[in-house]
Amino acid sequence: MAHVESAHLVELALSNATPTDADAEALRHIEHCTRCRDELRSLTRLVTAARTAQLVDLPTAPPDRVWQRINRDLATGTAPARPHARTPDHRKRALLALLALAAAAGIAHRYLHERSKLAQPRARHQDRPGSRE
Repeated sequence: MAHVESAHLVELALSNATPTDADAEALRHIEHCTRCRDELRSLTRLVTAARTAQLVDLPTAPPDRVWQRINRDLATGTAPARPHARTPDHRKRALLALLALAAAAGIAHRYLHERSKLAQPRARHQDRPGSRE
């Protein structure tokens, strides 16, 4: 059997869908293929990290001086030239897009979960008879 497609490995790592016969076949291949097993393991770690991320894990905005320099360089046309990077093929771009989506979904889920936990005590306090709020 050929190696499992990267997009299929992403789906397996996300484990959002009901398993299919194709998933069972892919998992059988992964049992015997070090390359596919390592890639699935890496993707699963990434998905887990994204789903367990908290607000404090998010990067902070750069300081104002960074934005000021960017604006100055763009206005004067003196921005340093970017090195040419190899353009990834379509499969890699799809994989990166799926990974970014998984990370964003995990972070959003965690944020909404934390936010709902903070809102619950206030709601209970307001529902009590005799509450002044």
